[in-house]
Amino acid sequence: MEVLKDLHQRGLVNQITDEEGLTKHLEENQVTLYCGFDPTADSLHIGHLLPVLMLKRFQQAGHRPIALVGGGTGMIGDPSGRSSERQLNEASVVKEFSEKIKQQLAKILNFDEGENAAVARNNHEWLSQMTIIDFLRDTGKHFGVNYMLAKDSVESRIEQGISFTEFSYMILQSLDFQKLYEKENCTLQIGGSDQWGNITAGLELLRRTAAGEQEVKAYGMTMPLITKADGTKFGKTAGGAVWLDPEKTSPYEFYQFWINADDRDVIRFLKFFTFLSMEEIAELEKEVENQPEKRVAQRRLAEEMTKLVHDEEALNQAERITEALFSGDIKALSGKEIEQGFKDVPAFTSEVKDPQLLDLLVEAGISSSKRQAREDISNGAIYINGERNQDMKHTINENDRIEDRFTIIRRGKKKYFLVRFQ
Repeated sequence: MEVLKDLHQRGLVNQITDEEGLTKHLEENQVTLYCGFDPTADSLHIGHLLPVLMLKRFQQAGHRPIALVGGGTGMIGDPSGRSSERQLNEASVVKEFSEKIKQQLAKILNFDEGENAAVARNNHEWLSQMTIIDFLRDTGKHFGVNYMLAKDSVESRIEQGISFTEFSYMILQSLDFQKLYEKENCTLQIGGSDQWGNITAGLELLRRTAAGEQEVKAYGMTMPLITKADGTKFGKTAGGAVWLDPEKTSPYEFYQFWINADDRDVIRFLKFFTFLSMEEIAELEKEVENQPEKRVAQRRLAEEMTKLVHDEEALNQAERITEALFSGDIKALSGKEIEQGFKDVPAFTSEVKDPQLLDLLVEAGISSSKRQAREDISNGAIYINGERNQDMKHTINENDRIEDRFTIIRRGKKKYFLVRFQ
């Protein structure tokens, strides 16, 4: 299937500068395209996934993607979609972030040998070599101030104020397109809907700097802004952003984000983020309509995304934790899985290796007093690693510790507590 037709069916096309021309261009050529990722943190988050996966879709269709890490533009700050100035990072920090992001991109895109292997570039390579005179004479002269003021990314910031630094960002991104067009024969730039102004500015620079009467065949395309049915921001949870780095967001947390997708969102997310066929997604849509309580579509979404961003082992681990929490069979988990699955529950570090259960309940704040602890134990409200314990004289021993480090105590149906042993 033609790649643009598939993107339209999935609802992934927001705007295209010349759809008829791009369709023909894609049919007749192996097209090199790019998308930029500014290193504003040491990891990408799931808000970045859509453009990364768009590059992958084009690669699977035989085209050649460039993942441009903004080592240069990341030191300036993109005003698009923001109401205030970004905090600027030191050059060494931006360089470190750039390397980490490059590694994450390599896990999703195919950078191995092949005629359409993905390429990683860093715009620090050319931006850092320019003098201010070169910038103003060779590039700045092609941008009218009125033209720049009319762009949404700038216009929306005029009242709050925008520095010359961020005002110039559009020119730098346009310069990226020009450099990749000249060096890599890159003829398509993609980005989120908030990048439309920057993308069209880049195309304008290409036309203005084209040699002689040469026709510039270059295009721009944006993807829609992702919104959730309940009105909350996509990619955010109570704990903050959902990161691609497993050290910042564990595979279990990542899996849980997707499996908790609203019924009203899940089919759209399957179209946007997975590589399942439209026919298979249609079958999953029937499951949502007929048996929503089984959450078949959500499970498939969580499986596909966890496997894609992490790997099969991480997916299996996330599923084991989920199943253990559902069944109460905590002993089946490893120490690493305990740390993932109970990352956000109240934790207590015991200095005593084999404490009395009664004392531990009070010291860890699981029960409010010894009297309450006795009631909780006698009423059968206390579970150790998923097993009910009603022994008032019980001592936590090696059989109660997972890898001799952790004990999970549950009070009632849902209140979990993690006890660590030194």
